Amino acid sequence: MKKLLLIVDDSATCAETLGIALESMAGMEIRIASSARAALSTLRGAVEVAAMITDLHMPRATGFELIDQVRAEPRFANLPIVMISGDSDPDVASRAISRGASAFFAKPYSPAAIRRKLEQLVC
Repeated sequence: MKKLLLIVDDSATCAETLGIALESMAGMEIRIASSARAALSTLRGAVEVAAMITDLHMPRATGFELIDQVRAEPRFANLPIVMISGDSDPDVASRAISRGASAFFAKPYSPAAIRRKLEQLVC
């Protein structure tokens, strides 16, 4: 059975581009959610979750809020979470890590670098 790799981004183009870069990861099923609410529903319905990648700025709930909600569930306490953001605030990366992100990448990011980090986190 494949493990879920969830990409959460309200930009379909960004999510699909990243999904294409990650689709050949062994044992992973890539799914895309366009909101924090959809992400939580997908996570809760999944049998095995490998990791989540989330954008920071999304409508209704930020990536920070999504991380807080995911980390509040014991099942996901150690889930690898990668945050991506185009925010120019230099404190965003440290805030992401302090909220529970496992890694942070600023936009524009290298999909290959995210893949390498995910391979480290899930293996």
